[in-house]
Amino acid sequence: MFDFVHPISWPMQGPYYLGALLFGYLLGSIPFGLIFSYLSGAGDVRKIGSGSTGATNVLRTGKIWAAAATVICDAGKGAAAVIVVRMLYGTDMAMFAGFGALIGHIYPVWLGFKGGKGVATACGILLAVYWPACIVLLAVWLLMLAVFRISSLSALTACVAAPAVMILFHQPLYATLTLIMALVILFAHRANIARLLRGEEPRIGGGKT
Repeated sequence: MFDFVHPISWPMQGPYYLGALLFGYLLGSIPFGLIFSYLSGAGDVRKIGSGSTGATNVLRTGKIWAAAATVICDAGKGAAAVIVVRMLYGTDMAMFAGFGALIGHIYPVWLGFKGGKGVATACGILLAVYWPACIVLLAVWLLMLAVFRISSLSALTACVAAPAVMILFHQPLYATLTLIMALVILFAHRANIARLLRGEEPRIGGGKT
């Protein structure tokens, strides 16, 4: 049933897996949102809106190019972590690197472990590990956004759907990775989830849920 899981010899391979995790974490912890908000003249993005360094909060500064650059670079660092480690050490270690990038983005050591919420980085990771599933999940995100006009709800729906989509594509290893990633992203969005339940999460263009 779990033949897709490859046993790890921790005395021999453990340092390499931990190295991949650390590499991903350091790459993921680069705060592109903060960098681009400063470059755009908007100042410290952590002092506005939700305090997140993610693209959605950067967009609240009104600097559209900075938000777009943040999305691209946040997704890029997730994809780069997977691609580089996969080229050097294979798929299994690449999964560790991808997960490390997600954790680094959400909990960067340089910013007191307060970063973004991981959606763009997760998208980059999924694009690198199995792009057909990523395309399907982007379609889910766009559909939810078009219907409900709530950014967080759209992102959370796509994250929750990710493991099922991977199973439909017969990718159990990636389904396991996306399940763990979804749980981390749900935890990072706990304040958004609370507002959704109260009907207080803002819609794109104004108004509440």
